[in-house]
Amino acid sequence: MGVLAAERIKLTSTRSPWWSAAIIVVLGLGFAALMGWVANQAIADPENSEGFPGLTPATAAGGVTGFGVMVLMIMAALVVTSEYRFGTLKTTFQAMPSRTKVIATKAGLVGVFGAVLTSVLAFGAIFVAGLIANTDAQAPLELSTGEQWRAVYGIPIYAFLCVVLAIGVGTLVKQSAAAISLVVLWPLLIESLVGLFGNVGEKITAFLPFANANHFMDENASSVDFHWGPWGSLIYFAVFVAVVFGAAIFVVNRRDA
Repeated sequence: MGVLAAERIKLTSTRSPWWSAAIIVVLGLGFAALMGWVANQAIADPENSEGFPGLTPATAAGGVTGFGVMVLMIMAALVVTSEYRFGTLKTTFQAMPSRTKVIATKAGLVGVFGAVLTSVLAFGAIFVAGLIANTDAQAPLELSTGEQWRAVYGIPIYAFLCVVLAIGVGTLVKQSAAAISLVVLWPLLIESLVGLFGNVGEKITAFLPFANANHFMDENASSVDFHWGPWGSLIYFAVFVAVVFGAAIFVVNRRDA
């Protein structure tokens, strides 16, 4: 409980988590409003809107799952790397010899924070998109199927796992620039580049972690032939996160602070 209290004070007494939360709110709700407006334009001019997938819960909450979770991962990585940079983590380890407890508490605390924030924003995004969209455009927003509900309740699950992953990466590399580069470039650039290699790229994509996470969130978002269903993709992503975080725990207990 002492470790939890200490980490809570660190999280709430610094400005970056509050600024990050504000950015996530603006991006999540702003993107939802934009999608509502785009849906209206698609209804009014369907011939010029072939690329728009429709205003679904997944598209309405796209700002939360895309931009919002990305900001959350950056914040989570900085929670660890900033302490390495200023030397405060060494003091924390001296006060609490169990380094595993310290890193796990950071991951749990920030992960719960991210899960709660994104859960509220998921419903808020759907509400905002529904306010902007007209009657015809907002019809697909109704949460009536299991797939539509999974696009909503899957967001906090995804956010929590991404936070744990970012904490693990930050613990492994120790440097802010390196950690941020990894958590940003891996889902946005590296996995996207793999898909450019034709059939071979599609086969590899089926085993990439963030591709599986996206498959869990929206199984129709990709044309890749996955070897398992959405829940299998979630388990695959969770195992990947557990491996990275486990490696971080192993390394942090073996090296100097």
